[in-house]
Amino acid sequence: MIVRPKDSQSIVTLLFALRGSIIPVIWPQVLYTVLLSIAIVIAEHWGFALQFSPNPAYLTLLGLTLAIFLGFRNTVAYQRWWDGRALWGDLVIASRDLARQTLNFMPGLPQPQRRQLVYAIIAFVQALRHHLRGTDADEDLRAWLQPAAYSRVQTASNRPNAVLTVLGEDYVRSARDSGIDSMLLCAMDQQVNQFSRVLGSCERIRNTPIPFAYILLLHRTVHIYCFILPFCLISSLGWFTPIAVGILAYTFFGLDAIGTQIEDPFDLLPNDLPLDALSRTIEINLREMLGESELPEPIEPKGDVLT
Repeated sequence: MIVRPKDSQSIVTLLFALRGSIIPVIWPQVLYTVLLSIAIVIAEHWGFALQFSPNPAYLTLLGLTLAIFLGFRNTVAYQRWWDGRALWGDLVIASRDLARQTLNFMPGLPQPQRRQLVYAIIAFVQALRHHLRGTDADEDLRAWLQPAAYSRVQTASNRPNAVLTVLGEDYVRSARDSGIDSMLLCAMDQQVNQFSRVLGSCERIRNTPIPFAYILLLHRTVHIYCFILPFCLISSLGWFTPIAVGILAYTFFGLDAIGTQIEDPFDLLPNDLPLDALSRTIEINLREMLGESELPEPIEPKGDVLT
């Protein structure tokens, strides 16, 4: 996720900042259209260009239609991004609640057993992060799960779900050992159910992309529009055509690229959600609740990007 710099409201930052902007992603497309415009202007100056001036209404209607398509697509993509962030916010809350209930409702449970339950919550968070990003979770699972639990989870196709199964069994067994009331166990089971809801909802977002036919149509229309721009503007703008084309290309290619980046909010692109930082926050909070003092540092942005 892009973290805005402290001077993000200054004119210099707004106009010239590269870190945190979409320019590093789209500069080849923008440069291509600008070079094409320069070539057309030079060729027109020497009398070699095939100039055509369609009705301005055609270019206006095409640009308006394209802007509407891009706006709709980016709205849908941002809604997916925000839904993912809301789900991880629910996960933060449920993790803290379950850890607090574990420590408060089971005072007679030995401290190592309570620590094992809280560590299993951290293991689920780490397993979910790796599951959504398609990365290897072995190291984190081995660090937070007991050997027997790790052996069960290691071979599962859906590791977060396997961790939830182990977590549920551990809570039922611990509730019996500590002799707590069934109503209190039901309250803790509701938090485990919340974990399951977060897992299923995140999988729904990750496994259901925006239809490819719609994305393909949008990409093609953006490229076609930016390609014909210099031919349509040269008669009225002359040598200023490359500047106008560069600004329009930056706008349309930028909107297209931003929508692509946030469509899958759990990926590792700069504008995606900072799952590493959120997971570290949950780990720090839960270990503080256990009374541990040797805690890891929160993950800080690198180059204005928080992962």
